[in-house]
Amino acid sequence: MISGSLRGPDNAGKTVVLRVDGFPFGTGIKDAATTKTDAKGDYTFTRRPPRNTAFQAVADTGAAYGLAVSPAVFVKVRIRMGLRVSDATPRVGQLVRFRGQACPAHDGLLVKIQRKTRTGTFRTVRRTRLRAATRCSVYRRAFRIYRDGTYRATSDDADHGRGFSRTRFLNTPR
Repeated sequence: MISGSLRGPDNAGKTVVLRVDGFPFGTGIKDAATTKTDAKGDYTFTRRPPRNTAFQAVADTGAAYGLAVSPAVFVKVRIRMGLRVSDATPRVGQLVRFRGQACPAHDGLLVKIQRKTRTGTFRTVRRTRLRAATRCSVYRRAFRIYRDGTYRATSDDADHGRGFSRTRFLNTPR
């Protein structure tokens, strides 16, 4: 939701245009929506951008004041990542298959499978690439698990912010 307030006298019922510039930036700003201000000069737009996007509101305040232009607001849209494992309770040294998807499709993009360290940060333990599928891109990677750990998958691209899967705890009973 994008909202704002038009300041100054006689601000009710003014037309506000929402301009968008989606990634790649600078290739063309387009008018995406139009609304009118309410009695207090407030306006609201509801938008769900498909990729990283810059938004800007422009209002015609009349002949005396001209155009009112808001500063650009950049909205990052994350890649939606999923993660599944073949066995959440593997034996020590057992091969576990990690698989998942990334939406929207980003075929060929690097996926990092990460393990949580003792300090709470995540460290990349394996890498793989996204492959084409029906609507989203998919990945899979198998490797041996030797101890308990919390894992996640992550990926990013210029047109989307970094996406993270939910974490999965793998418990290796001893």
